[in-house]
Amino acid sequence: MGDVAAHVGVSRQLVSLVMRGQPGPSDESRRRVREAAEELGYRPHTAAQLLRRTRSRQIGVLFNMDQPHNVELVESLYACAQDVGYGIALSANVPSRDERQAIEELLGLRSEALILTGPSSGPLPELGRVAEQVPVVQVSRSAPVPGADLVRTSEAPGMSSAIGYLADLGHRDIVHVDGGSALEAEERRRGYRDAMRRHGLAECARELPGAFTEESGARAARELLAQEVLPTAVVTANDRCARGLLDVFVRAGVRVPRDVSVIGYDDSRPAHLSFLDLTSVRQDSAQLAELAVQAVTERLDGGRTRAKEFAITPTLTVRGTSGPARAAE
Repeated sequence: MGDVAAHVGVSRQLVSLVMRGQPGPSDESRRRVREAAEELGYRPHTAAQLLRRTRSRQIGVLFNMDQPHNVELVESLYACAQDVGYGIALSANVPSRDERQAIEELLGLRSEALILTGPSSGPLPELGRVAEQVPVVQVSRSAPVPGADLVRTSEAPGMSSAIGYLADLGHRDIVHVDGGSALEAEERRRGYRDAMRRHGLAECARELPGAFTEESGARAARELLAQEVLPTAVVTANDRCARGLLDVFVRAGVRVPRDVSVIGYDDSRPAHLSFLDLTSVRQDSAQLAELAVQAVTERLDGGRTRAKEFAITPTLTVRGTSGPARAAE
């Protein structure tokens, strides 16, 4: 920083103000300082800046890279945090290290609060102790943490909207490929059963075991193809599962949606692609991110101490993989 100041012929304090985006320097001074910094290869030492602050204003985010929905959520968290003057520190949950290591890394980066996203690897008793020290916000997580806030999607209404839409189109034989043991999967499974019962289709309800992966959808599709008659519609636990199912159906010559309608869950970016054009239950990543950051600021800046739950209601986005039920054969 001293080199930049000497190069421009200004004080070190003025360079510091420019680099931190603080008011005071003129536009011309800012331009000259930034040009000199670029020429000399100067970059502010972020870690050192954090150490000098009384507060880091950093939010640590644990995320999972497997699910497109979680990646979209992280993108939205950056924007929401910036709007309220906070930064984001990321730590990925990957097979090569456990969740404890990832969380310790975020705390080591002076995170003032933690936002935990994606499926959890199981209950972590020590997270309850962490929640006593810093605010912890869980976003659609399956292992509750005592004292932590929860931001989630109300899964049952999402599944209800999908079943109601199909029932209105004349579908009766509607199969659900579930998401396994995850909490979200259980809630979606329960929502499917309740919706089928409300529409007088309880005797038609069928569930196939699955997971939040393409292979689980492909496996379910092969199982359905081996049966004498295909259902008129399939609702999957998430979009990845729907993609695997569609791939096998298309290769087998099944016409979607003429022969079978397919609906996913999440409305992730791949669902929007023209060659997929997947009807899907939409979880609003931007709204989830906004609520998660709101939970953090209510704790850190507003003084709230009691745990709180935030929930959003999903909606159905209709695209090309769904339509009226085929005529009875």
